[in-house]
Amino acid sequence: MLFRALWLVLLVACSSSAPATTTPDAGTRGDYDPTPFGGSRPVQVYVPNGYTDSKPAPLLILLHGYSAGGLIEDLYLNLRASAEKYGMLYAHPEGKVDSKNNKYWNATDACCDMDKSNVDDSKYLSELVIEIGTRYKVDPKRVYFVGHSNGAFMSYRMACDHADMVAAIMSLAGETWLDPAKCKPIAPVAVLQVQGTADADVLYAGNPSYPGAKQSASTWASYNGCMPTIDTSSAPLDLDSDLPGPETLVAKNVSGCKANGQVELWTIQGAGHVPNFTPAFDPMMLEWLLAHPKP
Repeated sequence: MLFRALWLVLLVACSSSAPATTTPDAGTRGDYDPTPFGGSRPVQVYVPNGYTDSKPAPLLILLHGYSAGGLIEDLYLNLRASAEKYGMLYAHPEGKVDSKNNKYWNATDACCDMDKSNVDDSKYLSELVIEIGTRYKVDPKRVYFVGHSNGAFMSYRMACDHADMVAAIMSLAGETWLDPAKCKPIAPVAVLQVQGTADADVLYAGNPSYPGAKQSASTWASYNGCMPTIDTSSAPLDLDSDLPGPETLVAKNVSGCKANGQVELWTIQGAGHVPNFTPAFDPMMLEWLLAHPKP
């Protein structure tokens, strides 16, 4: 779950692409609102050009992996550009910093409260969503979390704890609780699980501390009332530019699911912990999320 390689790859890009320290006046569209949210862990919110107070906008929250950070993760997935394209309010908050100077989220018992600080990141992130909604017209039916690695574990945690708030999540290389009883969602949350079979940091098959990708999807399908029948009829997707495509298998739990309860697993055959995504990934992923609002 370490992001050292990703950090090194993106360090130069990060220094040139970070939001300017001098930002436009509040209310400017197509940039970050200079007034921070999040209290002691301040984060800026990107406001798309098409935003208007007269129309509720979807909200997208990106959660970084262990030892990375919001900006690093944003540069990897390029979600700022995609948020603009789809008219989404967008933020990439920061986890707390541990004793090794790595940023982390306290998500599940498997990942990743290294110092046992017991920080309540679930509360912090839910309050962040509420705070953003006090300044911008957020569509309460379209609040989405996207997480990678430790951030993916945290996205599952948000779906468990705040199922009334979260419409859907995308988990990239992260899993839900090993013990299903530790998660008690009070409403269905649509789940898109994306993971490579060659992931050496978070194993596709899982380990004694966390479930694998298939088990995570299956567990959420059961929470959402889906039948165990899995639809594998969709054509494979070409999502990783380093692999001969189409290399990604699609498995869906759609039968019998409660409203907004679809679960989908995209298995990237041969991909590792940090897939080299094709330009098709972002729009496919965000369109999947946007197609699953709260009823």
